[in-house]
Amino acid sequence: MEAVTVIDGPVSVLDRDDVDTDQIIPKQFLKRIERTGFGEFLFYDWKQEPGWDLPANPVLVAGRNFGCGSSREHAPWALEDYGFRAIIAPSFADIFRSNSTKIGLLPVELTEQECQAVAAAGHVEIDLAAQEVHFGDGQVARFEIEPETKHRLLHGLDDIALTLQQGDAVAAYEATRERPGPVTTSLA
Repeated sequence: MEAVTVIDGPVSVLDRDDVDTDQIIPKQFLKRIERTGFGEFLFYDWKQEPGWDLPANPVLVAGRNFGCGSSREHAPWALEDYGFRAIIAPSFADIFRSNSTKIGLLPVELTEQECQAVAAAGHVEIDLAAQEVHFGDGQVARFEIEPETKHRLLHGLDDIALTLQQGDAVAAYEATRERPGPVTTSLA
Protein backbone atom coordinates (compact mmCIF):
# COMPACT_ATOMS: atom_id res chain seq x y z
CA MET A 1 0.00 0.00 0.00
CA GLU A 2 1.27 3.47 -0.86
CA ALA A 3 1.90 5.77 2.11
CA VAL A 4 -0.51 8.67 2.55
CA THR A 5 1.09 11.97 3.57
CA VAL A 6 -0.34 14.93 1.63
CA ILE A 7 -3.13 14.71 -0.93
CA ASP A 8 -3.34 17.83 -3.06
CA GLY A 9 -5.53 18.55 -6.05
CA PRO A 10 -8.91 19.39 -7.47
CA VAL A 11 -12.07 17.98 -5.93
CA SER A 12 -15.05 16.19 -7.42
CA VAL A 13 -18.40 16.79 -5.77
CA LEU A 14 -21.15 14.23 -5.16
CA ASP A 15 -23.83 16.27 -3.41
CA ARG A 16 -25.86 13.31 -2.13
CA ASP A 17 -26.47 11.92 1.36
CA ASP A 18 -26.71 8.22 2.27
CA VAL A 19 -24.71 6.96 -0.69
CA ASP A 20 -24.60 3.21 -0.10
CA THR A 21 -22.12 0.64 -1.31
CA ASP A 22 -24.64 -0.76 -3.80
CA GLN A 23 -24.75 2.66 -5.48
CA ILE A 24 -20.96 3.00 -5.35
CA ILE A 25 -20.41 -0.38 -7.06
CA PRO A 26 -23.52 -2.38 -8.06
CA LYS A 27 -23.63 -6.09 -7.24
CA GLN A 28 -23.42 -7.32 -10.85
CA PHE A 29 -19.80 -6.09 -11.03
CA LEU A 30 -18.52 -8.01 -7.99
CA LYS A 31 -17.53 -11.16 -9.88
CA ARG A 32 -13.86 -10.31 -10.31
CA ILE A 33 -11.20 -11.99 -8.21
CA GLU A 34 -8.71 -9.14 -8.59
CA ARG A 35 -8.84 -5.91 -6.59
CA THR A 36 -8.47 -3.79 -9.72
CA GLY A 37 -10.75 -2.90 -12.61
CA PHE A 38 -13.73 -1.77 -10.56
CA GLY A 39 -13.32 1.96 -11.28
CA GLU A 40 -15.08 1.79 -14.64
CA PHE A 41 -18.24 0.62 -12.83
CA LEU A 42 -18.19 3.29 -10.10
CA PHE A 43 -21.68 4.80 -9.68
CA TYR A 44 -22.71 2.79 -12.73
CA ASP A 45 -26.45 3.44 -12.53
CA TRP A 46 -26.00 7.17 -11.91
CA LYS A 47 -23.60 7.44 -14.86
CA GLN A 48 -26.54 6.61 -17.11
CA GLU A 49 -28.37 9.79 -16.01
CA PRO A 50 -28.24 12.78 -18.36
CA GLY A 51 -25.74 15.41 -17.25
CA TRP A 52 -23.80 13.09 -14.94
CA ASP A 53 -20.22 14.29 -14.59
CA LEU A 54 -17.80 13.12 -11.93
CA PRO A 55 -14.19 13.84 -12.86
CA ALA A 56 -11.52 11.45 -11.56
CA ASN A 57 -9.84 13.95 -9.21
CA PRO A 58 -7.76 13.01 -6.17
CA VAL A 59 -10.52 14.03 -3.72
CA LEU A 60 -14.25 13.36 -3.62
CA VAL A 61 -16.49 15.59 -1.47
CA ALA A 62 -19.75 13.83 -0.60
CA GLY A 63 -22.76 14.06 1.70
CA ARG A 64 -23.33 12.54 5.11
CA ASN A 65 -23.43 8.79 5.81
CA PHE A 66 -21.22 7.96 2.86
CA GLY A 67 -20.58 4.24 2.29
CA CYS A 68 -23.59 2.93 4.20
CA GLY A 69 -25.21 -0.37 3.23
CA SER A 70 -23.51 -3.72 2.80
CA SER A 71 -19.96 -4.23 4.00
CA ARG A 72 -18.37 -4.90 0.62
CA GLU A 73 -14.73 -3.89 0.32
CA HIS A 74 -15.34 -3.46 -3.41
CA ALA A 75 -16.71 0.06 -2.79
CA PRO A 76 -13.36 1.51 -1.62
CA TRP A 77 -11.60 -0.53 -4.31
CA ALA A 78 -13.80 1.07 -7.01
CA LEU A 79 -13.27 4.58 -5.63
CA GLU A 80 -9.50 4.08 -5.49
CA ASP A 81 -9.37 2.46 -8.93
CA TYR A 82 -11.32 5.42 -10.36
CA GLY A 83 -8.63 7.78 -9.07
CA PHE A 84 -9.80 9.05 -5.69
CA ARG A 85 -7.23 9.11 -2.88
CA ALA A 86 -9.45 10.73 -0.24
CA ILE A 87 -13.15 11.15 0.48
CA ILE A 88 -14.36 14.16 2.48
CA ALA A 89 -17.83 13.89 4.02
CA PRO A 90 -19.72 14.86 7.19
CA SER A 91 -19.96 11.18 8.21
CA PHE A 92 -19.08 7.68 7.03
CA ALA A 93 -20.41 4.20 7.68
CA ASP A 94 -18.00 2.50 10.10
CA ILE A 95 -17.25 -0.56 7.95
CA PHE A 96 -16.71 1.60 4.87
CA ARG A 97 -14.26 3.78 6.84
CA SER A 98 -12.34 0.70 8.00
CA ASN A 99 -12.27 -0.90 4.53
CA SER A 100 -11.04 2.39 3.04
CA THR A 101 -8.12 2.87 5.42
CA LYS A 102 -6.99 -0.73 4.86
CA ILE A 103 -6.19 0.12 1.21
CA GLY A 104 -4.91 3.66 1.70
CA LEU A 105 -8.08 5.56 0.78
CA LEU A 106 -8.33 8.38 3.33
CA PRO A 107 -11.78 9.17 4.77
CA VAL A 108 -11.86 12.73 6.16
CA GLU A 109 -14.80 13.74 8.30
CA LEU A 110 -15.61 17.46 8.33
CA THR A 111 -18.76 19.42 9.22
CA GLU A 112 -21.38 19.91 6.52
CA GLN A 113 -20.41 23.59 6.28
CA GLU A 114 -16.74 22.73 5.87
CA CYS A 115 -17.60 20.14 3.20
CA GLN A 116 -19.61 22.74 1.31
CA ALA A 117 -16.74 25.25 1.57
CA VAL A 118 -14.22 22.68 0.26
CA ALA A 119 -16.58 21.81 -2.61
CA ALA A 120 -16.97 25.50 -3.47
CA ALA A 121 -13.20 26.05 -3.33
CA GLY A 122 -12.69 23.29 -5.90
CA HIS A 123 -9.15 22.51 -4.74
CA VAL A 124 -7.84 21.05 -1.51
CA GLU A 125 -4.70 19.98 0.30
CA ILE A 126 -5.07 17.30 2.96
CA ASP A 127 -2.14 16.97 5.35
CA LEU A 128 -2.53 13.69 7.25
CA ALA A 129 0.36 14.27 9.68
CA ALA A 130 -1.08 17.64 10.75
CA GLN A 131 -4.68 16.35 10.41
CA GLU A 132 -5.58 19.49 8.46
CA VAL A 133 -7.49 20.30 5.30
CA HIS A 134 -6.40 23.50 3.51
CA PHE A 135 -8.75 25.06 0.96
CA GLY A 136 -9.96 28.35 -0.47
CA ASP A 137 -8.17 31.53 0.55
CA GLY A 138 -6.23 30.19 3.52
CA GLN A 139 -9.07 28.30 5.18
CA VAL A 140 -8.10 25.35 7.38
CA ALA A 141 -10.28 22.60 8.85
CA ARG A 142 -9.02 20.01 11.32
CA PHE A 143 -10.10 16.37 11.32
CA GLU A 144 -9.77 13.46 13.73
CA ILE A 145 -8.33 10.04 12.97
CA GLU A 146 -7.44 7.12 15.22
CA PRO A 147 -3.70 7.19 16.04
CA GLU A 148 -3.08 3.58 14.91
CA THR A 149 -4.92 4.18 11.61
CA LYS A 150 -2.95 7.38 11.07
CA HIS A 151 0.33 5.50 11.70
CA ARG A 152 -0.61 2.74 9.23
CA LEU A 153 -1.56 5.25 6.53
CA LEU A 154 1.51 7.46 7.01
CA HIS A 155 3.78 4.42 6.71
CA GLY A 156 1.87 2.55 3.98
CA LEU A 157 1.14 -0.46 6.18
CA ASP A 158 -1.71 -2.73 5.17
CA ASP A 159 -2.73 -5.76 7.28
CA ILE A 160 -0.12 -8.00 5.66
CA ALA A 161 2.68 -5.49 6.25
CA LEU A 162 1.63 -5.18 9.90
CA THR A 163 1.77 -8.95 10.29
CA LEU A 164 5.18 -9.17 8.59
CA GLN A 165 6.53 -6.68 11.13
CA GLN A 166 5.91 -9.39 13.72
CA GLY A 167 8.01 -12.00 11.90
CA ASP A 168 10.11 -12.91 14.95
CA ALA A 169 7.03 -13.38 17.14
CA VAL A 170 5.33 -15.50 14.48
CA ALA A 171 8.45 -17.67 14.10
CA ALA A 172 8.72 -18.10 17.88
CA TYR A 173 5.08 -19.14 18.09
CA GLU A 174 5.44 -21.59 15.21
CA ALA A 175 8.53 -23.14 16.84
CA THR A 176 6.68 -23.74 20.12
CA ARG A 177 3.55 -25.15 18.58
CA GLU A 178 5.31 -28.06 16.85
CA ARG A 179 4.34 -31.23 18.64
CA PRO A 180 6.22 -34.53 18.48
CA GLY A 181 4.11 -37.43 17.36
CA PRO A 182 3.79 -40.13 14.76
CA VAL A 183 5.02 -39.36 11.27
CA THR A 184 2.16 -39.29 8.85
CA THR A 185 4.19 -38.75 5.71
CA SER A 186 6.05 -41.28 3.64
CA LEU A 187 9.80 -41.52 4.23
CA ALA A 188 10.43 -42.95 0.79
